[in-house]
Amino acid sequence: MRKEFPRLLSEGTLGPLTLRNRIVMPAMDQNNCTEDGLISNKTLQHYEDRAKGGVGLLILETSAVKWPYGATSKHQPSLSSDEVIPGLEKLAERIHKHGARIIVQACHHGRISGLDISRDVPVLVPSLPIPSFDTLGMVYNTTNEELMKMATLTGGKLPTFKPASAEQIEEIIEAFVSAASRIKKANLDGIEIHAAHGYLISTFLSKAWNKREDEWGGSIENRTRLLSKIVERIREECGSNFAIVVRIDGHEYGIKNGITVEEASNTAVIAEKAGADAIHVSAISSSGTGVGFTEGPLPWEKCQYSHLAKTVQSAVGIPVIAVGRIEPEDGEKLIAENSCEFVAMGRQLLADPELPNKLTNNSPEKIRPCINCFVCVAQNFWNGEPVCAVNARLGNYEAEIVLPQKSKNVVIVGGGPAGLECARVASSRGHKVILLEQMKRLGGTALFSSLTTPKNGELIKWFEAVLEDSQVEIRKGFLADKKSILSLNPDAVVIATGSKSSKSNIRGSDLPHVLSRDQLRGLLQGSKSLYRHENSKTSNFLLLQIDKKLGILKNIEKIRFLSKFWMPLGKRVTIIGGGLVGIELSHFLSERKRQVTVVDNKSVMAPEMAHPRRWRTLHEITSSNVELYNDVEVVEINKNSVICLKGMEEFEIFSDSVILAEGIEADKALNEKFADLEVETHVIGDAESIGYIEGAIRSGNKVGRLL
Repeated sequence: MRKEFPRLLSEGTLGPLTLRNRIVMPAMDQNNCTEDGLISNKTLQHYEDRAKGGVGLLILETSAVKWPYGATSKHQPSLSSDEVIPGLEKLAERIHKHGARIIVQACHHGRISGLDISRDVPVLVPSLPIPSFDTLGMVYNTTNEELMKMATLTGGKLPTFKPASAEQIEEIIEAFVSAASRIKKANLDGIEIHAAHGYLISTFLSKAWNKREDEWGGSIENRTRLLSKIVERIREECGSNFAIVVRIDGHEYGIKNGITVEEASNTAVIAEKAGADAIHVSAISSSGTGVGFTEGPLPWEKCQYSHLAKTVQSAVGIPVIAVGRIEPEDGEKLIAENSCEFVAMGRQLLADPELPNKLTNNSPEKIRPCINCFVCVAQNFWNGEPVCAVNARLGNYEAEIVLPQKSKNVVIVGGGPAGLECARVASSRGHKVILLEQMKRLGGTALFSSLTTPKNGELIKWFEAVLEDSQVEIRKGFLADKKSILSLNPDAVVIATGSKSSKSNIRGSDLPHVLSRDQLRGLLQGSKSLYRHENSKTSNFLLLQIDKKLGILKNIEKIRFLSKFWMPLGKRVTIIGGGLVGIELSHFLSERKRQVTVVDNKSVMAPEMAHPRRWRTLHEITSSNVELYNDVEVVEINKNSVICLKGMEEFEIFSDSVILAEGIEADKALNEKFADLEVETHVIGDAESIGYIEGAIRSGNKVGRLL
């Protein structure tokens, strides 16, 4: 049981707490409290699911110590009055009965206090003027709809800033102490003081923000005084049997004189002396740009902040909690290397609350993977309740899975994410399920997309592992039609045949060097006639012919590897369509030394992506010399170029190969044949409407529960 993860699954001591393992669920805003900041049934269920799943320590999402002052959302937990205690008591009871521990992240949001801004209350900062940063940075690569939703946070109002007075600082210290007292009265296990992410304490720690000349600014001792006073006073008030964790920025990106890891280490030492039991090391970007959010606090790379945690851990004698896209294997290694003592896994535990139990039961292949799509965190930009692309239960706790009155014979046509999720849920409820898939491998379009986005392939592998232990009968290479489906005597038919490329009306789209998405997919998977560019070498063509016999290219991992050396595409590639498919493909091709140009008629590329992921992806591909043209109409495709029109100006893009990545539509060919039959029929996923992985899994889950 402990062979693979002996350290991660071992007991750990954090101050007065003994934790059953080293896995921590960090604070992640769920925005499902009542409008006065009280714990709701959704809040209780969310955290209980993860306590039941085996996590060692849970940290309740960012809670406002002076709510509504210094708060950023009506629906975040409040800690400002005794009215909150009963709800917190229920939370403690629900968590403790499953053997987990829980502390509360307490915060004053300072310059990001959305409720203050909406009520024309000046937001508190250490000093004026505030640093200069790109105030329009989030406008770029953001849709008008997203900007409008963001504006609802403050009613469209902009902040006014006020330096915190000495009296206000004392009030804030007292608010933290009172919040800690309420947390203890509610039988919760401790507090995490949020001194990171650009909130009030964080700005006091930063030389970029704190220009004060009194006892609260200047030297590191003065800039940490607000934090150390809060820690000292809470320790005095709550005693030694109450855990105090301090969350800090290990680095402040995107701004001059920001926090450095050396300063963070000094802050950690001071916090330890003041009475902190652990340090939680994150990061922040104060650039103001959209892409800055994926530098901090939303990591886009694996173990993005682990080097910061290691430096801080070497400076203190108390445990450090590392965070930042850490997978179990990474966590085991980080603990072994003394980079930290505990590992926070946030989005991973949103995707699969049972992650710790599955590690303990030696079945890591059954852990539903986070695909790093940022769908969950995107909702926090307008205080929405997070959803998860791969876990339909997140934010949907009322939709329990219950047994049906009668077991049915269910035939599901299509082995993409929608069909796989529907099969998984329907089978778990006791239905007899037969899944039919035309291809030799499961996954549908998601499998093909794993060529450019490997995380999608991990999701398909998870489905395969879970369904292997189920009663679902899977028939691959099955070309389903009305006759063959009815021969299986179904009580219900679920059509999950996905999407298809619509016919292009662009002149020249039928030229031999032009490929649709489906043609490219068929080419690489060896399922359709091979495309031979007139400039391709005979040896390359022979390689494809040999592969057609051996089936090498039916393995996406091998395709990804071999494509680094050769692809059946010319040097200059133009992609028509800057949606999710086109943008992901452009990144993939640019890494394979192609000169890639993407043209699209929309003003923002890849609107289907969650905007934090879009910000990062567009930044990465433009940094790799992919050229993007927005608001462009394609006039014609010629033998060696693509003619485009932007406004009244026509221009030419020289191209050896052209990929049509636009015009994706639901494939309704099969469900139209069932319209007149007296058989219960459901259409899910992209066969119903284009929703990509998130929409596919959500609709598959819904029908799986309703059958």
